[in-house]
Amino acid sequence: MPRGPKGEKRPADVIGNAVHVMRIATGEAEESLPEPGKEYARKGGLKGGKARAKSLSPERRSEIAKKAASKRWRG
Repeated sequence: MPRGPKGEKRPADVIGNAVHVMRIATGEAEESLPEPGKEYARKGGLKGGKARAKSLSPERRSEIAKKAASKRWRG
């Protein structure tokens, strides 16, 4: 299903989308907007992995990767 400019779900066809917008405008349907706190946390999460990798030594990153690979491929 297509997503609107703020990530909300919208009908795929043009007429269905027009009806949905009309219902929002007349108050029959409520438009669900994402919570601002979630978006803030998401942006921090996107930065977090890179910042953590930058702060770790290559040896420690290798240890973490080996542990993750052993867990992933454990039978």
